[in-house]
Amino acid sequence: MYDTIIIGGGPAAISAAIYASRQKISFIAISKNIGGQMAWSSDIENYPGYEKISGVELVQKFEKQLHDYNVNVISEEVAEIRQKGKNFTIITDKNSYDTKTILIASGKKPRKLGIPGEEKYLKKGVTYCATCDAPIFAGSDVVVIGGGNSAMDAALIGEKYASKVIIINVNTELKGEKSLIDTIKNNKKIVVMNSTKTLEFTGDIFLTGVKVETNKKQSVISARGAFIEIGYIPSIDFDKLTKKNQWNEIILHTEGNMTNCTSVPGIFAAGDVTDVVEKQIVVAAGEGAKAVLSVFNYLNR
Repeated sequence: MYDTIIIGGGPAAISAAIYASRQKISFIAISKNIGGQMAWSSDIENYPGYEKISGVELVQKFEKQLHDYNVNVISEEVAEIRQKGKNFTIITDKNSYDTKTILIASGKKPRKLGIPGEEKYLKKGVTYCATCDAPIFAGSDVVVIGGGNSAMDAALIGEKYASKVIIINVNTELKGEKSLIDTIKNNKKIVVMNSTKTLEFTGDIFLTGVKVETNKKQSVISARGAFIEIGYIPSIDFDKLTKKNQWNEIILHTEGNMTNCTSVPGIFAAGDVTDVVEKQIVVAAGEGAKAVLSVFNYLNR
């Protein structure tokens, strides 16, 4: 029986784990990977202490802190959480764990297109992480699907390696920061296809093309890589206990000296999986610290 179990591996979960370790309570963290969305970021320029650092580098520094504090991170996928009286059981793909409290900091996961070929060519040309996979497509033509800031970031990362980058945007124009839009428009290696719907991924063993529709005319774009950047959804499939808002984010409230409370006493939450408005690395880290301090108060009470 643990005092708490932290679900997640992003900045909220890591921050919570560091605080929990310093308090010497009995806990584990469960996550299939360390870093979360932070690992997919290119250049981070708004995290205190670093004028500029890549997402991968920041994750490495976070991992070192976890190692220095001897945090036990279980590399398993959480399938379900169950309530047993005042306590809880967490069911993973391999084991089950009993705990007095839970801190959900599972973040968000990429939104899928849900079109033919997406699953077939996943990791065979189709990817949700330009930062991770752009070097694989050096010298090839690639597409970026999306029209917001994340899509434009992916295009700028991709153009460093690819021979050509085509942004497939279902909207009539790009939406996001004006500076990014201007940079995209002035980059000769990047082509923007607005008012274009992605229909299917095609290929043989690996991806070779993307079928699209523009002005009711269909065509196939030759591409070895496809970066899907259409937003993120809460990674919360395992949680059927807490109340969510219309975007399926966990609703938080405050009880006395405890913040980050959910609708279920003993379950706390932090970071992008919650209804906290700002989704930023530094905000998530702060929320993780707040949440685990509330866990301490709950346990002491």
